[in-house]
Amino acid sequence: MLEASRFSKIWLPFCKKFKVEPRSPEAYFRTAVEPLGEPVLAKEWSTVKILIDGRDSEAMDIQGQPLPTLVYLAREKRTQYHHHFKAGAMNALIRVSSRISNSPIILNVDCDMYSNNSKSVRDALCFFMDEEKENEVGFVQFPQAFENLTKNDVYSSSLNVATKMEMPGFDGNGGPCYIGTGCFHRRETLSGKKYNKNYKEDWKRWSNRSVKESSRVLEDTSKVLASCSYEENTQWGKEIGLKYDSAVEDVLTGLAIQCRGWRSIYFNPERKGFLGVATTTLLQSLVQYRRWSNGDFQIFASRHCPFVLGYKKIPLKLQLSYCIYLLWAPTSLTTLYYVIVPSLCLLRGISLFPQISDPRVLAFVFVIFLHRAYSLGECIWLGGTFKGWWNDQRMWLYRRTTSYFFGLLDYILKRLGFTKSAFVITTKVADDDVSQRYEQEVMEFGTSSPMFTILATLALLNAFCFFGGLKRVIADLETMVWEQFVLQILLCGLLVFINLPVYQGLFFRKDVASMPTSVSYQSTIFALLACVIALY
Repeated sequence: MLEASRFSKIWLPFCKKFKVEPRSPEAYFRTAVEPLGEPVLAKEWSTVKILIDGRDSEAMDIQGQPLPTLVYLAREKRTQYHHHFKAGAMNALIRVSSRISNSPIILNVDCDMYSNNSKSVRDALCFFMDEEKENEVGFVQFPQAFENLTKNDVYSSSLNVATKMEMPGFDGNGGPCYIGTGCFHRRETLSGKKYNKNYKEDWKRWSNRSVKESSRVLEDTSKVLASCSYEENTQWGKEIGLKYDSAVEDVLTGLAIQCRGWRSIYFNPERKGFLGVATTTLLQSLVQYRRWSNGDFQIFASRHCPFVLGYKKIPLKLQLSYCIYLLWAPTSLTTLYYVIVPSLCLLRGISLFPQISDPRVLAFVFVIFLHRAYSLGECIWLGGTFKGWWNDQRMWLYRRTTSYFFGLLDYILKRLGFTKSAFVITTKVADDDVSQRYEQEVMEFGTSSPMFTILATLALLNAFCFFGGLKRVIADLETMVWEQFVLQILLCGLLVFINLPVYQGLFFRKDVASMPTSVSYQSTIFALLACVIALY
């Protein structure tokens, strides 16, 4: 942090002078081409890129302009006090910053994200300072975007549908949810203040405000505010600050702010405001969605459910909008049904759909093809590729049958008292070999996990049922039995095709990222056992 503060004295004037974007030094120099044709720029470009200057300690840049205050906070942690993970860290920062600047606006950015657009602050302030509606805006949410996505987005991490379709829908229904990063908050909304139509912020009182306490006094005060025992017997995490006791404290906090009468704004500029790092392995992605689905359903099944907490406080359409995410976990049950039951019935010779000559089959065909065509068109329209759409379909299936299912299971076990809540941090740092496979869009397995066992078991189950059902149909071609099983064969065949990377990981790949032998043995036994039970 000290090195960053010294570097900023050169870096900020350089950015302003040459209109540098993005203003993250590492991100800029990783992509920028050295300007050999412009002598002045080339000279300063080289100086800034190798520069080490630790002699000047004044808080002014080389042009004599004041630098913003930069403070590094390490909050106290002790085993006998729950630190409440990210929400606890942010609440400590809210308290400490109130003593240093008490700025009316707070920006929250995850540690793996950087500013990609220097105008983001100005853009957010335009909403807060709008003469007609500024007094009702509680927070301004920018989309979550990533810099390391592959061409076809192998793990469907782009969140294109969420950021370009669902969140604008939220915005039209009363305001987007808070997603935990890239968000500008009005400080008072995080302090539990309720909206009042007569409220109006006096922005002029902040223009010449200075900190009157000495650095020693500030340091001593901050230590108290960041201590692990400060929140004991207080309303922090309940009525003040970010909410505790939730794996998705951001969604719950944003909902509470809206229920206190504040409006939120979704802003998605052409140049992304902030960029982060997407997960680079399949397991990372599944673990991340497991936590999200568990936390979201925990909100839905509690007194914080939008239909309870938001009753007569937020519009019904906004309450329904939250259900897009809050009901991720239970949708795993319907998906598992469609993945397992039609395939086993095909193997057993039980028809579940009308035969192909029956006019009633048109309703099923219409829904199936219309939905696929719509999702494909949506993906292409949002800038994706056909292969990217296919990866979306695969990850949709994988998340629902593993992440969402385990998220639901985690909630049930917690309610029964068998487990406690745990905050699982998603690892974003990858080895060179992992990064190379990710860039080549080769699916990463490599480690033993119950979620991989489920994926492999379902993939093998569908393969066994598909070929077993085909054998039955081919044997009875003369009796036209095949007409009863066309849709089941189509569904089962689609599942087999979508699981090709799993089959490769199980049987054909020999690298370190293939399926572990233990997973292969377990999944084969489970799949065969299910088939035997269905048949006999």
